Amino acid sequence: MANAMLLPVILSFLVLPFSAMALTQDFCVADLPRGDTPAGYPCKEHVSADDFYYSGLAAPGNTNNIFRTAITPASVSQFPGVNGLGISAARVDIAVGGVAPLHTHPAATELIFVTQGTIVAAFISSDSNTVYTKTLYKGDIMVFPQGLLHYQYNIGVTPAVLLVAFSGPNPGLQITLLALFANNIPSDVLPKLTFLDAVQIMKYKSMLNGTA
Repeated sequence: MANAMLLPVILSFLVLPFSAMALTQDFCVADLPRGDTPAGYPCKEHVSADDFYYSGLAAPGNTNNIFRTAITPASVSQFPGVNGLGISAARVDIAVGGVAPLHTHPAATELIFVTQGTIVAAFISSDSNTVYTKTLYKGDIMVFPQGLLHYQYNIGVTPAVLLVAFSGPNPGLQITLLALFANNIPSDVLPKLTFLDAVQIMKYKSMLNGTA
């Protein structure tokens, strides 16, 4: 009985420090050299206005790659000021004919804003595999729910530029093609996973620098 009565008191002492932190701590700029933890980066001791400023999205990314697309992130690793604030950003440049291939952000919802060009954007629901697709023009926005597979591709005659907001400081990124073919999954296993034949598998592994 005594132990049962003590439990609420113990819990209150455990919870109170975190409640106080939420009420009194305005921000927690990431101290990147100290490393990430399951609870996020530890707080930097001395901060300045520069910690809350980032100019890395001003310049176009290099789209000279197989997808003709460049993603320039402004996540906590590049922009320590977003640590703990539940937000981050990115710039996506898609050259004419380029594609941001099927991918997912496991740790954040994504909102895209088209600042230049014309694209098709879509995501796939996990319950029914329904594809929700729209053609987006300059000034349009679209949201992709957290963790769902989605893609964009340029259907215009000029490069497309997207500004992206994420609902977390480190959204993560996994590109489906790279997950399948840019690694060391044995080539004799991939036919079971993809229903592709050996010739197709070796073609994709060669294109994406996978190993046999």
